[in-house]
Amino acid sequence: MFSSIVKMNDLTISPIAYIRNGFADKFGIPRQTIRESLIESRIVFTETYRVAEALRGIEGYSHLWLLWGFHNNRRAEWSPTVRPPRLGGNRRVGVFATRSPIRPNPIGLTAVRLLRVEKTGEGMALVVAGADMQDGTPIYDIKPYIAYADAIPNARSGFVDVVDFPTLEVEWGSFNPIVSRNEWEEILRQDPRPAYQDDSERMYHITYKGEEIGFRVDGSRLIVCAVSRA
Repeated sequence: MFSSIVKMNDLTISPIAYIRNGFADKFGIPRQTIRESLIESRIVFTETYRVAEALRGIEGYSHLWLLWGFHNNRRAEWSPTVRPPRLGGNRRVGVFATRSPIRPNPIGLTAVRLLRVEKTGEGMALVVAGADMQDGTPIYDIKPYIAYADAIPNARSGFVDVVDFPTLEVEWGSFNPIVSRNEWEEILRQDPRPAYQDDSERMYHITYKGEEIGFRVDGSRLIVCAVSRA
């Protein structure tokens, strides 16, 4: 894990907030393509920026841009090419032609849906949906999403022009999770396995909100094999 403070020559950038949700691990975090996500994340501000006036007027926006750090993907050296999961993990493309977390500077950009502003014991917090981030992710800036400037209807999207993420049928058997089934199924339906792994006998495990689910995938079926408290 790297320090969440970023130094660029004479400029130092420190987190203004951190993400809080139930994802203790990177594995299983829903992808950005899930627009109407049920998975909520809370943006909790650091003490310096825990100022209610800084959020004045933010309720007028339906979506926000988050500038954040890949805090578990710091590498000593960078590579000019990466292997995106969307291409099966076998084909290399230029790092700047992808949104891979393995980058020269581990910085991410995500558009999220603003659900509400909450008053908590740690000041005002933002509750958002669609944050493809792990619990504890540092947030460096928040900007409003402005449709007329940020949405480009005819833009080309390279190798992700065709959205064809798999949708699996989740089979629970006799298992009954404590966490909402709807939330779990959003996580599981997207097929969270690495794109290059397709072993129907292999067991995978995801932890969310303190609950762990073990599963395997057979064709278009995701079969829940175990449910336990993490």
